[in-house]
Amino acid sequence: MARASRTAREPAPDGSMTHRQVLEALSGLLLGMFVSILANTVVSTSLPLILSDLKGSQSAYTWVVTATLLATTVSTPIWGKVADLFNRKLLIQLALAVFVIGSALAGFSQDAGTLIAFRVLQGLGAGGLVALSQIIMADIISPRERGRYAGLFGAVMALGTIGGPLLGGVVTDAFGWRWNFFIALPVAIVAIVLLQRTLHLPARPKRVVRMDYLGAALITSSISLLLIWVTLAGSQFEWLSMTSWVMAIGAVLLLVAAVIVEMRATEPIIPLSLFRSRTFTFATVASLAVGVSLFGTSVFLSQYMQLARGATPTESGLLTIPMMGGLLISSTLFGTVISRRGTWKSIMVSGSVLMLVGTTLLGTLDVYTSLVFVGVYMFTLGAGLGMVMQNLVLVVQNTIEVRHLGVATSSVTFFRSLGGAVGVSVMGSILGSVVATQISSRVGNLSPANQADAGRLLGDGVIPQVNLLPDVLRIIVETAYGSGVGLIFLVSAPLVLVTLLMVSLLPNHPLGTETGIDRVRSATVESTPAPKSTRLRETETVEDIVIDVSAASAGLLPVGRAHDTQSIRIVQPASDKTRTTRDE
Repeated sequence: MARASRTAREPAPDGSMTHRQVLEALSGLLLGMFVSILANTVVSTSLPLILSDLKGSQSAYTWVVTATLLATTVSTPIWGKVADLFNRKLLIQLALAVFVIGSALAGFSQDAGTLIAFRVLQGLGAGGLVALSQIIMADIISPRERGRYAGLFGAVMALGTIGGPLLGGVVTDAFGWRWNFFIALPVAIVAIVLLQRTLHLPARPKRVVRMDYLGAALITSSISLLLIWVTLAGSQFEWLSMTSWVMAIGAVLLLVAAVIVEMRATEPIIPLSLFRSRTFTFATVASLAVGVSLFGTSVFLSQYMQLARGATPTESGLLTIPMMGGLLISSTLFGTVISRRGTWKSIMVSGSVLMLVGTTLLGTLDVYTSLVFVGVYMFTLGAGLGMVMQNLVLVVQNTIEVRHLGVATSSVTFFRSLGGAVGVSVMGSILGSVVATQISSRVGNLSPANQADAGRLLGDGVIPQVNLLPDVLRIIVETAYGSGVGLIFLVSAPLVLVTLLMVSLLPNHPLGTETGIDRVRSATVESTPAPKSTRLRETETVEDIVIDVSAASAGLLPVGRAHDTQSIRIVQPASDKTRTTRDE
């Protein structure tokens, strides 16, 4: 009975899985993704209050977000490379554990600096969750079928993104913001147990493990220095100052060194040969702008709602529902359409157009914009993201060599996170400068008494609690943040145009029907030399050979009489049929 139960749950010897087994295997992945999204989004609406309580500035606010994105960005390709070398099931459980530990520690932060440090740990785990979930999904589901299952990921993402801010707002208003960092812990424990019980991956071929530690260090250092530069320039020092030049040139030199090391490494973190593929190159460039739209919108719309429109954390969560609703509906609907038709190009181009329209419309925001229009703009952008974001990963997985499946998947995610991190840093820097300039100019026109209040309440640069300010200062702050947020969306619109161009140039390859495991098995069988016992005389046909079916089903070569000419091999596709072909 125990044996029957195990075989009903585990994949068949050839790695094939039924629809029910796929859903069971995805259950742990989906719950793990939900935990990571929930732990991030529950604090999104309360970040203005958190930074105000911890005496943090606009720069600190930006870094609380950027620190997580930075750690996610630099760790994603490392997780992807490790996934090609080690046990993927164990790795995703480890990533989930690191993520929730970082989240829990963040709840004990006493100042903005410690919060940023613990958010880095949180980001390290998030990089593994994002990369490994996509890699494992490619292992067990073919590209053609992945669309409808990707809709489940889109639904979980939307649920966590919609429910998180609402839950975070309620928890903050009722119990205080620190509890936002603790509520994901019990769900994470359940996710780890569920992954252990439901995720059964066939054993992968053994290989020598080599890690490019120098390449990883150089990539991490170059990206980190780049983000520190774009965050601090304009506030801590001038853009054209000597400090700025040193940091910029240093980031470039580290990046050049990383490229040189990657070209020579036996197991590079990001194999540069991947960029020979037009699909991979165009998808990674498109992912940069997608990251700006995804992360920039979620970060700065919360500030807009609370600092420009006077919303509470709970109200802010409610007001951002349209964007996630658009993402949920489009990712689920069009994921199913892609699976049914096997075509994706027109859907992704249309989604890119919607992203461009939504971002441009958000660029018109100010303190007086109707919230109904704001909701329509957010829905438009969310619908476009749902049609593009996951499918960029899908088209890369569909065409890349199976031995690079893990690192290619994580690389696309890496560039999306990089775009988000750099975008949030630059947008935060612009917003801080615009807000400071507008507040200073308007305060100069006030009476001496109000100027004294402004110096006392706003002079330290700390993000204010708008509802506690005098009316005259509240209006100034709301107006500054309203126009400032609109400006940063307008600045990001040309990047979305780049996404549209890159998606339009993507080669329109049809989606395959083999899972990652099938492709690994086929590649292994095809690379195995045929024994001499399978030689054929020119007068013989393949049908003359007696094939051991049990050996073929195990992925082994056929046995037969000794011959002198061409060899044959067994190629076992995703279906159950076995066919024989001659070597070319």
